[in-house]
Amino acid sequence: MSSVKALDKRIEYYASKLSQNPKLCKIYKNAALATIESVLEKCDDGTYFVLTGDIPAMWLRDSSAQITHYLPLSQDKEMAEIIEGVIKRQFMYIEIDPYANAFNKEENGRGHTGDMPKQGKWVWERKYEIDSLCYPIRVLYLYWKNSGRTELIKERLEKTVRIIVDLWKTEQYHCEKSEYYHYRARARERDTLSNNGKGEKVVYTGMTWSGFRPSDDRCIYGYLTASEMFACVVLGYMSEMLREVCNNISLADECDTLKAQIKDGIEKYCIVDHEKYGKIYACETDGLGHYSMIDDANIPSLLSIPYIGYAGIDDEIYQNTRKFLLSKENPFYFEGKFAKGIGSNHTPENYVWHMALVMQGITASTNEEKKEIIDMVVNTDADTGYLHEGFNVDNPFEFTRQWFTWPNALFAEFIENCVDSGVI
Repeated sequence: MSSVKALDKRIEYYASKLSQNPKLCKIYKNAALATIESVLEKCDDGTYFVLTGDIPAMWLRDSSAQITHYLPLSQDKEMAEIIEGVIKRQFMYIEIDPYANAFNKEENGRGHTGDMPKQGKWVWERKYEIDSLCYPIRVLYLYWKNSGRTELIKERLEKTVRIIVDLWKTEQYHCEKSEYYHYRARARERDTLSNNGKGEKVVYTGMTWSGFRPSDDRCIYGYLTASEMFACVVLGYMSEMLREVCNNISLADECDTLKAQIKDGIEKYCIVDHEKYGKIYACETDGLGHYSMIDDANIPSLLSIPYIGYAGIDDEIYQNTRKFLLSKENPFYFEGKFAKGIGSNHTPENYVWHMALVMQGITASTNEEKKEIIDMVVNTDADTGYLHEGFNVDNPFEFTRQWFTWPNALFAEFIENCVDSGVI
């Protein structure tokens, strides 16, 4: 779509601060414009469909992250129309199927049509991930805080919150009450749930079950710590908007109660004693004493805990966890000639994700680490001017996903923060 004047002016300002590093300046400008130039499509109903990039579908998670760096411009009329249009389409999709993670632009039946149970024609993929329901609420909340506009909250929030809260309550008792399952015949192990699509056994912990990670890879155990944390934060956002804008105290109280139950579960079941790093957060657990000690490149991740707002950068358990994650004891941490950082089961071994590098920079405690990350990103773009999904730490010209907007949007957000804070 065509550019937005307020965005052009904002990008011009930050680019002027980067003029002494032409390559960084070029990547920043490409990253800041990537969403609005290449993946936004206005629909007949006035909403906006947001491609993830080289896959012809809209992810609830990705589409939220792809516009987050535009939220500081929420008071601009043109940008407000876009942001509200994305949120309205996201809420429409949640009403259609709150268990789905990705959707079609139209009711055309495209996507993973062989998955079981059979999905509706709006749905591209029905992998249930907690974060898919968190992200649109986060965008709405931050839009409200940046713009002061309450119309969309009054119009759509209560219905959407009711859907989300009911689902999360059901999934507190996944094995006993949930009808959700996901089975993909002849699929890679990561694309289908075990136990005939129901996943491994879990017991009640207060937390709410998730079938898949933000990478769209299946959970090993059903309580995904970073996503539980994100749910806690978002339930707080829901409660605040319901109280201050909707005056729906009973539903706000329900959000607060659920938040307290999930948080209690995190503190009881997701913290483990590591012999080297002390108390750290496990990636996943089942409430039965099993843990997955990894972190994935996608967000929410354990690395992103301060970014999603669950705990501060200086939090002791977070810092212990961060040290573990950025060590070779994390199975998805890789080091090579050109980069070192976190990868994913979703991509080949020794592939680090640009998204994880940027998140490492965002959550870094020192300017030195932030600058190191910026240099690492700039030197691993494979001379394309854009960030990718994963890339080979020994050869950045070997990478996955030529067109993937999310890490670019996140990088623009990071660079703007670095300029504002005097890092660069």
